[in-house]
Amino acid sequence: MSIIGSLQLLLFFLFYLAIFVLSVWALVDCLRRPAAAFLSAGKRTRQFWTWVLVAATVVAFISIPLPGVRLPFPSFLALIAAAAAVIYLVDVRPAVAPYSGRRGGGPPRGGW
Repeated sequence: MSIIGSLQLLLFFLFYLAIFVLSVWALVDCLRRPAAAFLSAGKRTRQFWTWVLVAATVVAFISIPLPGVRLPFPSFLALIAAAAAVIYLVDVRPAVAPYSGRRGGGPPRGGW
């Protein structure tokens, strides 16, 4: 295999690995938020987002290419998994944060 072919395989592997990491990050964040925060923020339930992100994480994991192994389904489904994770992280997560009682939600506390 040529150097360019090897580089392409490495880039595909890193791309799909990044999608998997993004999906795991979104799933873990979703599971750490209280269920009431989703309703308070006017978003879909935590159960809904948990199942969406579980499916996205599974698809992203299956999409990670291995040398010499054909994927069982088209790898463009990993882009749908990435879209689900990105929608959660840029829309739902900031909306839910103020109701979560965690850092990043509300005014800073301290002596200032």
